Amino acid sequence: MKKQLKFICGKLGYGIGATGLDLSYGMFYSFLSYYLSSVLNIPEAFLLILTPIARIWDGINDPMMGTVVDNTRTKFGKYRPWILIGAVSNAVVLTLLFTSFGMSGMKLCIYIAVMYILWGMTNTMADIPYWSMVPSFTSEEKERNLVATVARTFSGLGQGIISILTPIVCPLLSSDLERKTDKGYSASGFSRWAMICGIALVLFSLICVLTTKETNVVYNEKQKFSLKQIFKVIKSNDQLVVFMIFAMLSNAGWYLTSSTATYYFSNVIGDSTKQSLFGTIGSVGSILGLLVVPVLSQRFTKRTTYTISLVFSMAGYALMLVFGAFLKMPVALDFCYIIASVGISSMFVSQTVFLADIVDYGEYKNGVRNESITFSMKGFLQKMAYTIQTIMLFGSLWIMDYNSQSRAGKFSPSTKTGIGLLAFGAPILFLAASLTVFRKKFKIYGKLADDVHNYIISKRVKSEE
Repeated sequence: MKKQLKFICGKLGYGIGATGLDLSYGMFYSFLSYYLSSVLNIPEAFLLILTPIARIWDGINDPMMGTVVDNTRTKFGKYRPWILIGAVSNAVVLTLLFTSFGMSGMKLCIYIAVMYILWGMTNTMADIPYWSMVPSFTSEEKERNLVATVARTFSGLGQGIISILTPIVCPLLSSDLERKTDKGYSASGFSRWAMICGIALVLFSLICVLTTKETNVVYNEKQKFSLKQIFKVIKSNDQLVVFMIFAMLSNAGWYLTSSTATYYFSNVIGDSTKQSLFGTIGSVGSILGLLVVPVLSQRFTKRTTYTISLVFSMAGYALMLVFGAFLKMPVALDFCYIIASVGISSMFVSQTVFLADIVDYGEYKNGVRNESITFSMKGFLQKMAYTIQTIMLFGSLWIMDYNSQSRAGKFSPSTKTGIGLLAFGAPILFLAASLTVFRKKFKIYGKLADDVHNYIISKRVKSEE
C-alpha cells in the first residue's frame, strides 16, 4: 500500500511540473504574437525575420542542452536539477519578455529579440530533462501510457489556465494610466500576469523535483558536445526524423488555432471574454481526450489509436471552419472545439509515447540510448512548428494590412474571414499532411515494436544479473 501511494504521489508530482512548464509555454505560444503586434505594435516584418533566426540558434542550442543533460551526474539525479534550474531561469525571462519598460522603436525591437531567444534557451533547459524522464520511469508500454497521460493531463491544465484566465485577468491587471487596446489589453497587464505565471512555474517545478525519483536511468559514457555527433544521432535513427516531420506538421496546425484565437475573438467576434469560454470548452475536450488513449489502447494498436486521434481532430476542425470562419457562430464553434480538442489531446499523449519508443529503437538499432538528445528534438520540432505558424500568421496579417486596421479600430470583412480561415481552416491541411507521413513512414509497430521491446527488456535483465 505504501509503495503504491509513493507511485501515485510521484506521478502526480511529475504531472504538476508539466502544469508549470505549460504556463510559460502557453503565454509564449498563445499570446506573445498578439502582445507584440497589437499591444506593442511591433511591425510584422520584424517578427517574420526574428522567428527563423531564433530557430537557427535553437537547432544548435537544443541538442547542446540534450548533451549536457546526458552528461549530468549528481546525487539528485540526471534530470531533476536541470528542471529546477531551467524553471527559475525561464520564469525570469518570461516576465522580462512581457515587460517593455516603456521602450519603443529599434531599442524595443532589439530588446524583444534578445528576450525572445533567451526564452527559447531557458525553456529548453527545463523542457528537455522533464520529458526525457518518461522512459526512465519504466519500460512497460501500459505504464508509459499512464505516465504520459498524467503528464499531458497536467500539461493541458496549464494550457487551460492560460487560455481561460488570460483574457479575463490581463485587462484587470492593466494600469489606468497607459494605452489599452479596445478590448482592455495593455503592456502592464501582460507584464504582471507573466510574473504571476513565472512564480507558479517555479513553485510547480519545485514540487515536481521534490516528489519524483529517477529509477530506470541509463548512464552512457560522457560525450563532448559535437554537432557532428548530433547529426549522427539523428541520421542513424530514421524513425526520429519521421517523427519530427509528422509531429511538427500536426503541432503547427494546433499552434495556428491557439495563437490566432486572440485575434479571432477580439477582432472578428468583438468580445475577447468569449475566448475564456472557448478555452474552457477546449480544456474539457482535452481532459476527455486523455481518456481516449488508455481506452483505445485496450482494443487497438498505438498506430490505429494515433490515426483515430488525427481523424477526430480533422472532423472537429471541419465543423469549426463552417461555424467559425463562415457563419461566425461562437456558441456552435465552442461545441465543435470539444471534438477537435479530444483528438488533439490524445494525439499529444501518443506522441509522447512514440518518442519514448524511439529512444528504445535507437538503443536497439545503434546500441546507445541518447534520451536527452532524442527528447531535445521534441522541443526543437515544437519551436519549428511555432515558426511555421508564425510565418503564416504574420505573413497573412501583413498581407491583410492588419496593423493599419488595428490602429483604426475597424476590420474589413475579408480580414475577419481571413483570420477565421487561419484559425480553423489551415490546421486541417497540416493534420492531413501529418497523418499521411505517419501512415507511410513510421515503422515502430507490429513485429518491429515487439523486437525492440524484447531487446530492451532482455538487456535490462542482463545488466541486473
